[in-house]
Amino acid sequence: MKHIVGVADMKVSSHPDDVLITYALGSCLGIAIHDPVARVGGLLHVMLPLSTIDPAKAKENPYMFVDTGVPRLFIECYKAGAKKERLVVKVAGGASLQGHGEEDHFQIGKRNFLMLRKLFWKNGVLINAHDVGGQDSRTMSLHIGSGEVLLRANGQERRL
Repeated sequence: MKHIVGVADMKVSSHPDDVLITYALGSCLGIAIHDPVARVGGLLHVMLPLSTIDPAKAKENPYMFVDTGVPRLFIECYKAGAKKERLVVKVAGGASLQGHGEEDHFQIGKRNFLMLRKLFWKNGVLINAHDVGGQDSRTMSLHIGSGEVLLRANGQERRL
C-alpha cells in the first residue's frame, strides 16, 4: 500500500508491502531510514533547519524542522523494532530553486543538509547515500520490504 508523506510530515511502517512516498522535495529534505533485519522504515519530509525560528510551530509540528523532526523519525523507527546500528540512511532534496543566474540568498536547501549532517555527526549516524543540491525538485519513495529508495527527477527514475 502506498502512503503519502506530505510536507512537514513523517510516516513509519513495518509492513513489507508498504511504500512511503514524498513529492516536491525542493529545498526540503527527504530522509529515509530502513532497518533491513527488522524490515522497518520511515520517511520524513522536513522544510527548515532549525526550530528556534518558531518554537511554537515546532511544538505544534516537529516534522517541519530538521532538529526536531529527525529525532522523532529515529525514535518512532526504534519503537517499531529498528536498531540504530543496522539503519540504512538515505537523503534527497536540498535544492536551490532559484532560476539560473539568480542568487539563492537564503540557501535553505544547503542549510537543511548542513544541519542534518551536524545532527548525524553528533549522534554517530552515517549517511549511506544522498542526492542533494542542484536545482531539481525530486520525488522520493521507500519500499519497506526491500529497503529500496527510488528518486524521480526530470522524468527520470533511479535507485539511490
